[in-house]
Amino acid sequence: MDAIILQILNGLDKGSAYALIALGLTLIFGTLGVVNFAHGALFMLGAFCAVTLNALFTLSHQVIDPSRTDFLGNPLRVEIPYLVEWFGEATGNAIIDWSVPLSILIAIPVMAAIGLAMERGLIKHFYKRPHADQILVTFGLAIVLQQVVKYFYGANPIPMPAPDAFVGTYDFGVLLGFDPFSIMYPYWRLVYFLFSLVIIAAVFAFLRYTTFGMVVRAGMADRETVGLLGINIGRRFTIMFAIAAIVAGLAGVMYTPIVAPNYNMGMNFLVLSFVVVVVGGMGSLPGAVLAGFMLGILESFASMAAVIDIVPGINQVIIYLVAIVVLLVRPRGLMGRKGVMED
Repeated sequence: MDAIILQILNGLDKGSAYALIALGLTLIFGTLGVVNFAHGALFMLGAFCAVTLNALFTLSHQVIDPSRTDFLGNPLRVEIPYLVEWFGEATGNAIIDWSVPLSILIAIPVMAAIGLAMERGLIKHFYKRPHADQILVTFGLAIVLQQVVKYFYGANPIPMPAPDAFVGTYDFGVLLGFDPFSIMYPYWRLVYFLFSLVIIAAVFAFLRYTTFGMVVRAGMADRETVGLLGINIGRRFTIMFAIAAIVAGLAGVMYTPIVAPNYNMGMNFLVLSFVVVVVGGMGSLPGAVLAGFMLGILESFASMAAVIDIVPGINQVIIYLVAIVVLLVRPRGLMGRKGVMED
């Protein structure tokens, strides 16, 4: 039982990333009808927002520390971060320690600006083009963004520390009545799962309970009719593209302590996230979230040693096998709208 619970936790962790990326993909497809293969690059750019802010926070200069000497008795030169010098040791180190969560404040406007520039500068010209054209141009854009990041940050992963308050593991065994230390799980992965729930809830609440969101949902169902009412639905959809970029960016920011950011991390999630969107149903926001967590848990269980011993390599293909079965039985996906992907 403890192994099962641990795999469910692992699945929720993976499913959180899948669900957040798939949610943004579905927002774009549902509003603009665009298959955005650059969405994984937005996830990657969000992660590098955290990398950049951490690098800025840790900028330092050398000062002479008379309390420390080398073997000749000369005072040592030590690196002191500017933040420590400006705000004091306690406050400065605390800001550096919390650089990943603080990156959210930077990532929101940066990702909104990137999303708006991407939609207005490129994607709007492909609204009425075939999906194949959209895939090609957005995939090309993703490669360009990858190479730009590689040029400035290098090809090697850049480790990002979680705040000290969330370093270590939480004892789930005691919480659930098991023996102590039987189910241990990293604190930050739990934080990421809770964070994803907050973002998902915020997006759904925005779409359901705000006038802006209600108009967007109406436009997703019937864009022409909403346009006839004198509403500039195109402008609202552009804003939704920016919101989708923010969601992907925030997912990337908070994922940095789990997997060290590198220029290729967006592609690693992109294909799987598209499978999640297709399984959940193209254009269905609840379907994207449901499929994200469901496939994350399935992948986690398929990664168990006992399962791999029986079916070697099943953890590499389980998501695709599920997608094949779902699409054979229900071409629109689990919660897809009628007529979408059924032609």
